[in-house]
Amino acid sequence: MKHIFSLALCLSLSMTAFAQKKETSNAKDKMIVERFKNDYKKKNYKKFEGKILVKDNLVQFDNKVINYDTSDTTTKLLLEAGLIYPQLLTDYQMEKFLDETTDKTQKRFLKLQKDPRASFDVNNMKINDSDELVSLSTDPKIKRFKLVCNDSKILGTPIYIIELTNKGATKDTSTEEFIKNSKLTFLQQL
Repeated sequence: MKHIFSLALCLSLSMTAFAQKKETSNAKDKMIVERFKNDYKKKNYKKFEGKILVKDNLVQFDNKVINYDTSDTTTKLLLEAGLIYPQLLTDYQMEKFLDETTDKTQKRFLKLQKDPRASFDVNNMKINDSDELVSLSTDPKIKRFKLVCNDSKILGTPIYIIELTNKGATKDTSTEEFIKNSKLTFLQQL
């Protein structure tokens, strides 16, 4: 009787373990899905038009720098193509502040400054990791990515979600070719 009870217990425990095959996504992934679902507004961002200089683990955009992990080829391609650059992120941070802040005094103070962009300046930021969000990239002409960053001016770990659009891409287009011929059409910080 003990053996039958032990066997039944083992079978019931193993059935529940095997039944949980579905992956559960973490809170950040759910937030990303919600952002694309609720806050999605396609916009065409300009590529960087200045001088781009690639050295070891950093990319210099005129006088601003973004560092990256050399093993992350996707980030290197995004930076070399001028799709992500410090001046773009600075402008994004400033627009985000102006859109989200309801305090009129802070907005007035910002307008009185000689260079209001200086408070939001992105320089020497590091992009630690970039991942393609494959589940959100169903159209071969659109790829979405998550960029995990480290910036001493921003508390916590800023995460940017971006969307690239390449009208000439097919399902057989390599990631490198896709990025080189694409436009940035969505940018948001989590």
